[in-house]
Amino acid sequence: MHSGAQALVLPLLFYLAITSDASAADKGFCSVPSLHSKPNSQPNYWKVTNPTLSPSHLQDLPGFTRSVYKRDHALITPESQVFSPLPNWVNALGAYLISPATGSHFTMYLVKMQEESRSALPSKDVERFVFVLQGSSLLVDAFGITHQLNADFFAYIPANTKHLLQSDSMTVLVIFERRYVSQEGFYPEQIIGSTDKQPLVETPGEVFELRKLLPTSTPYDFNIHIMDFQPGEYLNVKEVHYNQHGLLLLEGQGIYRLGDNWYPVQAGDAIWMAPFVPQWYAALGKTRSRYLLYKDVNRDPL
Repeated sequence: MHSGAQALVLPLLFYLAITSDASAADKGFCSVPSLHSKPNSQPNYWKVTNPTLSPSHLQDLPGFTRSVYKRDHALITPESQVFSPLPNWVNALGAYLISPATGSHFTMYLVKMQEESRSALPSKDVERFVFVLQGSSLLVDAFGITHQLNADFFAYIPANTKHLLQSDSMTVLVIFERRYVSQEGFYPEQIIGSTDKQPLVETPGEVFELRKLLPTSTPYDFNIHIMDFQPGEYLNVKEVHYNQHGLLLLEGQGIYRLGDNWYPVQAGDAIWMAPFVPQWYAALGKTRSRYLLYKDVNRDPL
């Protein structure tokens, strides 16, 4: 068989082999039953914090991980996440999934808040985007106004803006931060919203559903997209572009091509994509795939 064909067929055979025993819609990439059944009352994105391939499922496979780090991309899976105290945060633990150490110009990290948790401010000139995966957090903004952020809510805080995130119960956030690239005469504003209130954006030539959580106007130097794929749907364009991406799979499962590699992925997996790495996604399984995607925009690459 031609080596190029082998490169495509082998990962697909691997995917079929590890999913062939999954008869329930919420099973992942192995036939081991989840330690946590998922009743209908479970909140959105429950699988992000309760992944099928959790560390407890891998106890008989010492050293095994699906995580991969390469020059132009990385796949960080839940069993590889390392949580530790965040500088100047109170009663909160964080796991950095993407940072400039990979070659990115932004950070993406998970935060677990608990009783009497309090956030710290980002560094000087650093903007922050917060998305709530589980639980509820209170955001006190620069005007002293308190906003309740429940699961599926988000907040964008411009650089050098005083604010406080606080929680008194188990809450999981995903946060993006980057050093703001200013544009003379343009100034971003604080944005607070929820995913279901964002309109669908037309995607000519594509079948997925797209929502953009930030304005597409010049003051904003990045955007966060929510992308939904029904089972069997896939990207039409095999993308190669100058933008960087940080991705967190919120629901479902599928296969992601990054460069010449094909990775089975599921809810809870995070991906970093460097500029110009070939990228493509197909949704598999029996349920919708949804992922959250960081993308730098509105700035000259020079």
